[in-house]
Amino acid sequence: MEAGSILRPISWPPKRPLRRLLPSFVRASSDDLQSGGYRGLKPKRDWISEWVSNNDDTVRSLPIYVGGISLLAVLFNRSVSGIAPVADASSSQSRADLLTLGLAVTNVLTGLVWLSIRPKSISVVIPQGVECQRICPDLPDTLISELLWFWETLSVVTCCRSLVIVYQSSCLLQIGVAAECSTNGGDAVIVDAKKLMQGSLYQGVMKSGAQSYLANLSLYPGRSELPFLPSNTQAVILQPLGDKGIAIIGGDTVRGFTNADQAWITLIAEKLDATLSKFANNLKLAVQG
Repeated sequence: MEAGSILRPISWPPKRPLRRLLPSFVRASSDDLQSGGYRGLKPKRDWISEWVSNNDDTVRSLPIYVGGISLLAVLFNRSVSGIAPVADASSSQSRADLLTLGLAVTNVLTGLVWLSIRPKSISVVIPQGVECQRICPDLPDTLISELLWFWETLSVVTCCRSLVIVYQSSCLLQIGVAAECSTNGGDAVIVDAKKLMQGSLYQGVMKSGAQSYLANLSLYPGRSELPFLPSNTQAVILQPLGDKGIAIIGGDTVRGFTNADQAWITLIAEKLDATLSKFANNLKLAVQG
């Protein structure tokens, strides 16, 4: 039997509020803001941005209206000014009219482009797979608590729905939604740590030593190296754990991990790596056993 392939289900502890993990925020109701009872920092409103977002269709059509009105204005001015309708290159009025017509046509074309191109709406996708709770056996209770804390924190604060931790050539944790095994219905696909470590994604992350963010997983051919994740996983973060392991974090939203999430994941990954380093000898014994 290969090392690290023995996995056992774990009993899921009750969720506790993350009061020590998350900073406390001051909440103020609208009544407090209007009555003046709240004296903290008041949010700054950008009226222009709010108006543009609330009137998206009008703003996109605005260049067409401006260009159309400009064309009518040029034609009206040409008809009442007494100048010959035929353009004359020697006339300054004709040159000004041609320039105005060019700008008006440009506005109309810009409005048509704005109407035809619209941003694609990004929505949360329900992962297609099975619930999985697997952990390498014979790990110390302290380390198990640390691994579960890492998962609970990610699943509560970010869009993380799947988590795999590979350390010292073995899979320590596979939790969340996993891909369903085609040969044995109802079971989750087991992580092949050795095959994963031979892939380009793992090699690239360990070589750079920095976090790799696949914001839209469907666009990356390397997604075939992660068969244990749900087939419709939207985004993945590959976070190195020192030089001995990696944390694979799957999300349910395209570009769902913000810059703050990425920086925060790096920090808590360093904490997890420090804990894993303390139990490095125990991990070798557990894997060998």
